Amino acid sequence: MLVHHGTTIIETERLILRPFVLEDATPMFHNWASDSEVTKFLSWQAHSDITVSESVMKMWVDSYTSNEIYHWGIVLKGSADGVIGSIAAVDIKTDLEQAEIGYCLSKKYWHQGIMSEALSAIIDYLFGCGFMRIWAFHDILNPNSGKVMKKCGMQFEGVFRNAEKNNVGEFCDIAVYAILKSDIR
Repeated sequence: MLVHHGTTIIETERLILRPFVLEDATPMFHNWASDSEVTKFLSWQAHSDITVSESVMKMWVDSYTSNEIYHWGIVLKGSADGVIGSIAAVDIKTDLEQAEIGYCLSKKYWHQGIMSEALSAIIDYLFGCGFMRIWAFHDILNPNSGKVMKKCGMQFEGVFRNAEKNNVGEFCDIAVYAILKSDIR
């Protein structure tokens, strides 16, 4: 049975996944939100100035009044960089006990297993809340995101043609991955 617990602090070997605070707007802007390479395959464009990040951060922080919000800042233990990325259940279907995950990470930390570590922890946490299916997708032009999903035990389910729009408003094909609670042995 699904019982919402919301965003709580989760620690892994190298990471602290925690709720955002307003002060995270500056590292968010500098570490990933203003980088067009990071946002290239996402649905939103890079933030043009810090006020955009501040506005988004306020919205995220205000959303924590609901225990149905699952949105973490990613912090590397021992680093002075502050939050280096974000991972969230971006779409929850309570009646179907499933959640869609979205994530992004500072380019400085790509290819170090950080997002795989974060995603694995979030999958475990959400299954512990009673979710039965966790899924995610990526633009097919961004295969590295799919490698993260696969590394976390998610199975490739197929390509949906022209199923989403990228951050310049063009339709793109997406690769869909999912993991079921029953897949975990």
